[in-house]
Amino acid sequence: MAEKKGRRAKNVQITRDEIERALKNYHWMINSISIMEKRMDDIHVSTNKFGVEASLPKPQGTTSDPVYGEVKRRSRYWKKIEEYKKKTALIQELSDCITDEREYEVLTWILNGKGYRWIARHIGLSETHIRRIKDSIVEQMYKTAQMSQTA
Repeated sequence: MAEKKGRRAKNVQITRDEIERALKNYHWMINSISIMEKRMDDIHVSTNKFGVEASLPKPQGTTSDPVYGEVKRRSRYWKKIEEYKKKTALIQELSDCITDEREYEVLTWILNGKGYRWIARHIGLSETHIRRIKDSIVEQMYKTAQMSQTA
């Protein structure tokens, strides 16, 4: 999808709602990416079974190998990390289209995880006005994404 800054995303099908959700979720996705990547190095799998556990029957239809189970879990985890990376990279790329100072300020605070009420108090505008600015930001990002598809 999105690559480095300055390059436009090609063949990206994205809706206004997806952009709005990505803006709202950006802060925690960035935090999750950081945490998940650090934890990918941790291994907490016990392959040894002694005593009573070794003699108990194994569940049917699944493998009893804990390493295999861990590999499957990490694979799903890694796919989720990649999904978050794509969404955050797209938002980072599309944020270049915001040129108005007030809109850029609102965008910055949204990406930092602040709520509309907090932003409104910080900037000195009504919460309704902040939502209208956010809608304008989403619309500009959507139009930029649509133009990059046709280019």
